[in-house]
Amino acid sequence: MATRTSSAPRGSSNSKSGGSSGSRTPAKSGRSGTTTARGKQAAAVEPQQPWALRALAGVWQGIGHVVGAGVRRIGHDVSDLDPADRRDGAALFNLALGVFIATFAWWGFKGWFPDVVYSILNGTFGWISLLLPFMLFVCAFRLFRQPWDVRGNNRVGIGFLVMAVAGTGLAHIFGGQPTVADGFDGLRRAGGMVGFLAASPLAAIHPVVPVIAYGALAFVSVLIVTATPFGAIPRRIREAYEHLMGVDLMDAEGKSGDSHDRSYLYENDAVEAPKKKRRKRIFGKDDDGAGIEGYVGDEAFEHAIVDDDAAAGKGAPSVPPGVRRPTQAEIAVEKIKAAQGLGKAPAGDATEAIPVVSAAAPTAPVMVPSAPVSPQPPPTPIPQRTEQLSLAGDVTYTLPSADNLTPGSVPKERTEANDAVVAALTDTLQQFNVDATVTGFSRGPTVTRYEIELAPGTKVERVTALSKNISYAVASSDVRILSPIPGKSAIGIEIPNTDRETVSLGDVLRSQNARRTDHPMVMGVGKDVEGGFVVANLAKMPHMLVAGATGAGKSSFVNSMITSILMRATPDEVRMVMVDPKRVELTAYEGVPHLITPIITNPKKAAEALQWVVREMDARYDDLANYGYKHLDDFNKAVRAGKVVPPPDSKRVIKPYPYLLVIVDELADLMMVAPRDVEDSIVRITQLARAAGIHLVLATQRPSVDVVTGLIKANVPSRMAFATSSVTDSRVVLDQPGAEKLIGQGDALFLPMGASKAMRVQGAWVSESEIHRVVEHVKGQLKAVYREDVAAEAPKKQIDDDIGDDLEVLLQATELVVTTQFGSTSMLQRKLRVGFAKAGRLMDLLESRGVVGPSEGSKARDVLVKPDDLAPVLAAMKGLEAPAAPDAHTAALSENANANIAVGGYAEDLVAADLENRKQATDYYDGADSTDDGDEGGEDAWSLTGR
Repeated sequence: MATRTSSAPRGSSNSKSGGSSGSRTPAKSGRSGTTTARGKQAAAVEPQQPWALRALAGVWQGIGHVVGAGVRRIGHDVSDLDPADRRDGAALFNLALGVFIATFAWWGFKGWFPDVVYSILNGTFGWISLLLPFMLFVCAFRLFRQPWDVRGNNRVGIGFLVMAVAGTGLAHIFGGQPTVADGFDGLRRAGGMVGFLAASPLAAIHPVVPVIAYGALAFVSVLIVTATPFGAIPRRIREAYEHLMGVDLMDAEGKSGDSHDRSYLYENDAVEAPKKKRRKRIFGKDDDGAGIEGYVGDEAFEHAIVDDDAAAGKGAPSVPPGVRRPTQAEIAVEKIKAAQGLGKAPAGDATEAIPVVSAAAPTAPVMVPSAPVSPQPPPTPIPQRTEQLSLAGDVTYTLPSADNLTPGSVPKERTEANDAVVAALTDTLQQFNVDATVTGFSRGPTVTRYEIELAPGTKVERVTALSKNISYAVASSDVRILSPIPGKSAIGIEIPNTDRETVSLGDVLRSQNARRTDHPMVMGVGKDVEGGFVVANLAKMPHMLVAGATGAGKSSFVNSMITSILMRATPDEVRMVMVDPKRVELTAYEGVPHLITPIITNPKKAAEALQWVVREMDARYDDLANYGYKHLDDFNKAVRAGKVVPPPDSKRVIKPYPYLLVIVDELADLMMVAPRDVEDSIVRITQLARAAGIHLVLATQRPSVDVVTGLIKANVPSRMAFATSSVTDSRVVLDQPGAEKLIGQGDALFLPMGASKAMRVQGAWVSESEIHRVVEHVKGQLKAVYREDVAAEAPKKQIDDDIGDDLEVLLQATELVVTTQFGSTSMLQRKLRVGFAKAGRLMDLLESRGVVGPSEGSKARDVLVKPDDLAPVLAAMKGLEAPAAPDAHTAALSENANANIAVGGYAEDLVAADLENRKQATDYYDGADSTDDGDEGGEDAWSLTGR
């Protein structure tokens, strides 16, 4: 008959719980993973022990739990400690040993047993044995309250051991250096046998040597026990002094009282709270002029989650103090390896490593070539422009220095995460029997594009259909598949990098692509997926639409574009009109000399500014047509070469036209206020303004069809789409999906004019500090001169409240009734195509204005206004002043004109007038007004655009 095995030991789970105590998840992350092995070893050894020892051990553990429960409630309560982590038996042993030694060493009991114990302790440690109970009490206290801190407990024990040895050595020297030949009484009064063995070799050299050596060793032992580095000694001494003298309590009382408690701002900071209020900062400087870094917009990638473990993922193991935390890239690599069976599970798991079992055997990591990244541009200055740097005669303008733009992070060609993703993609293709291989990858600042080549006879759909499986394999939901890569016979899989790189605007402007041209309208866009720098010429676009959700990087791109213009162009080359309905995005550029009007924040004034741009465009086209040029660049070259000469009698001085850049930061606000006027102006500008050097940049965070209308899209060929919330918004901006899969914060799809496929780029980043430095340099060079007619307010129309929105139809009804001299409601219904109620209301309005008489039943109303008096009546309804009545001379001319028309002689006068008008438009002949001007320099093109 087989014997029956004993039950599981105490602390382990029974058969109902289904496991042993070793497999239990620890409550403290610092607990070692040896609990499982120790539990199994105890389960194998303990059944062989006799019952008396097991009973004695149980009694000892019970006493330890009772004493430990009381110790854990002293001071800060830690009684909720996991029972599996407790070491109450060892702690009770240290406590009992300390009490035992203190009984015979401190209180001087007499008898053979106390004398034996006292002789052993004093003969070994000398009078240092009086400190042994204190050391044992400290170790027992730590074991009761912090049993999981094995490393700290070992450190305290080692520190006390070093302290005991150093103390016995010093006691031996100060006790007269007794020897064994003198008897053990002298050793007991000094440092005992340990002190004799420790100090005698050094004392043979000189008695001072062991004093210095063991004194320093005793000081080091104190640092070991208190866990104090050498650099933290002054701070620890100051904190102890302030705590003992009550300085911290005085500070707490001083903060309380009438003043507002702001201690919550610094309670979690590792540094001391500021004691002095910083002075007001203006454009990155203190009152004394010293530069200060640290604006809100200086951080490139900001996240809303403030959890410390957010970067490592939810459920990531915590790391004890003093140990380097794993980066997000390292954690991602471990997850991918664990999922594919290529490595071990992430470190920090206290349980046994569970082997990963996959359906197919894990493939060995294959090294594929990576595309070389663009080298970091050297911090050389941006080349200065050599053309048109002289403004208004003697004024010399200097472009900002490249030092104002800081370099970005160093690009990486490949990381361990890329190799892990390659292995995951290869394994996924093998699992689904797709005959394809990963041939290489290109690492960009935000995403990495992995190239997959298919074997002959393999369909492209076999790979594109695995989109969700690939996302699952690489543990990323933002996977974008390109089939194929433009210009290559390969499929591209774009996967976000776990460690994103910051693309600095200074690096883009210092790159070779930006140095190849000195065009003033060149801006830095960012980096593409292959790591190459992307720059674009706004004059070639010629207009651009920037759209994306809130926080996707739209405003950062606008800042980079404006800063690029300020870094490369003078005010004589590029002038700008900025519309900022949000009132905070573009305020940093207020006062730069490139502006022709203050930054417009009122949407109604923005509509007026767009209409002014239309008038400016017409004036430029008049010059191009009169002098026979098709583009503004050709006209400016001719003006600089002296080939454009004004008419002989004109005092006008013709100057080159600057480029005009109109930036609208939020198009939706303008379309809400005046949709028709804004759309008409935008459409007319985008249709015709390319050759006139006028370029439009429209930005919006609401890319819907009522904001970005079909007419606007048809005439704005270049698009920049940041992350959108839906595929519908992506189709509105790009006419194709893709923007909904972007990861935000500068990640964008750039579709310039003429490109068939959108280019994925990481937008260039420029911080607020860099913007303020560039703006301060530009404003120090030249003062802004604004034009007053750009955003001039339109005359206000005093329309009566009872008319409301029916002004247009009321004017039509008035003209119809007065012209026909027939006031009928049914006639208004037929002619204006309105209902009976609307026609009756219009007739009532006409009666209240004295146009028609009162109703007479079914008969038509009498018309009280003659056709000759129609103009004053219409002006009164519009809220305008009534035109002046014609005088006798004008009436006579009118009668003569009618007579000439009757005989056919006035036709020649009309032709002559038309020729005279054409001559004036051609020559810009000012007549008598030009002689009264008194301006020696004449008028330039800017002064002629406000007509």
